[in-house]
Amino acid sequence: MPKNIPLPPQLSLLFDAHGDVLTTAQLTAVVSRSVLRRLVRQGKLTPLWHGLYCRCEPTVATKLAGLDVLYGVPVVPALGTAAGIHGFDTERTSAIHILDPRNRHVHGYGGLVVHQRLGAPLVNVEGRLVTAPAWTAVEVARELPRPRSLATLDAALHVGACTLVDLRIAADEQSGRRGICHVRELIEVADGGADSPMESEARLVLLDAGLPRPTLQLPILDRSGYARYFLDFGWEEALLGGEYDSDEFHSGPLALRRDRARIGWLQDQGWLIVPITADDVRRRPDELVARFRRHLIARLPAA
Repeated sequence: MPKNIPLPPQLSLLFDAHGDVLTTAQLTAVVSRSVLRRLVRQGKLTPLWHGLYCRCEPTVATKLAGLDVLYGVPVVPALGTAAGIHGFDTERTSAIHILDPRNRHVHGYGGLVVHQRLGAPLVNVEGRLVTAPAWTAVEVARELPRPRSLATLDAALHVGACTLVDLRIAADEQSGRRGICHVRELIEVADGGADSPMESEARLVLLDAGLPRPTLQLPILDRSGYARYFLDFGWEEALLGGEYDSDEFHSGPLALRRDRARIGWLQDQGWLIVPITADDVRRRPDELVARFRRHLIARLPAA
């Protein structure tokens, strides 16, 4: 087994001087190729892109910095990468998406997707140009199935990256492109009150079935007028609410006790809360719609 060696001080100084990314030429000017390979095997150096290394676990920022070196110009994140920078990447994009820097795309890099998007509006985020939030949201939404498109649009509004007006303008700017028709329709029902992508998907199932549009993050007041709870969505006139139950936030003994206390209090106030799971939304949407329709008919005041 190779002897475990620390990162040579010369390399630490090089990284301190040049940032988180160094080229093979810079590294081998200080250490031999065999030492370089050993440092990679030991996890002290990480291959980033071909001929580029970093001394840490690669982040999106590190990968972009490496592409700056590779192309010789600052690259511009787009689509899912830009969505992540703006805070609304509901798809958890792993590949790095950038605009083609001056038509100088270097082919053959796994995990890198380069796009031609002439005229894409750009904004400066912490010193790096990135495609603008609304444009990015529409771009991403155009490529996704309708439920995930709405999740992206909702998330962009939820984090305050843009407004409905911004989304409409961006959709107009991308007129005629693939998928823009369904994005235009979804913008009109997009709502920043959605707290998770699955809440967006559940809402779309109900809206597509013709059910009344619910209020998102509906506050439920106690007798003193204080908002004691917020429902994922609901119809106040019917005292009917929907709550998405995710494994992440509704598991464990403490979470179960809190949920039961919450539901009990809401029931005492006359509310009926319908729990929703991912299977309800994606595998049994007709049953989910029928359940809400039945309760709405029974609980809405007669016309």
